[in-house]
Amino acid sequence: MKQIAEWIQTKNPGLDREPDPQEDLIEGRLIDSLDFLEFIYLLEEVSGRTIDLQEVSVDDFRTLERIEQRFLASS
Repeated sequence: MKQIAEWIQTKNPGLDREPDPQEDLIEGRLIDSLDFLEFIYLLEEVSGRTIDLQEVSVDDFRTLERIEQRFLASS
């Protein structure tokens, strides 16, 4: 999870803290549409599995807490 938080901080240089696990990353514009595919690749790398975009929803990426539950719980 640390790698994901660091990526978010890198993409948001004005962010002077780690995102809160329940913070809405999309509404807060910490992940934008231009970086979304790069974020998916990062999640695939961290989780060790492919993410089928037809089997997920935007809510699966909304918070660090949800990302951990959905993609990292079994890895």
